[in-house]
Amino acid sequence: MKERTQEVEQIMTERFGKDTVIALATVENGVPFVRNVNAYYEDGAFYIITYARSNKMKQIGGNHAVAIAGEWFTAHGRGVNLGWFGKKENGRIAEKLKNAFSGWIDNGHNNFDDENTIILCVELTDGLLLSHGTRYEF
Repeated sequence: MKERTQEVEQIMTERFGKDTVIALATVENGVPFVRNVNAYYEDGAFYIITYARSNKMKQIGGNHAVAIAGEWFTAHGRGVNLGWFGKKENGRIAEKLKNAFSGWIDNGHNNFDDENTIILCVELTDGLLLSHGTRYEF
């Protein structure tokens, strides 16, 4: 894997360091599953609020390898369940997610008292980013 340069980090943060819809792919029994999710990017990872008992989390539990795609970007990564959104250890990223997703986070869709409301972290392992005619691989 190539290192993500400072230039790539800057582009990734500008493009995805806010509420962004990305495609998240998981695999179960050799069959791919893709869905769109709201995500927030920071320091080489995407963060997603989801439900621990969802199909995506069941699939990630059996196979941590995931793929994502967004605006002129595609990557592979490792899905990591960070646990309950309200857990003390998740406080820093939870606050960032609350800010990034402020337009919809309190619409009644999420129950933050439910310990099954979790944060999924997609740690990027490699990717391809296109920006203004330049191809960046990492």
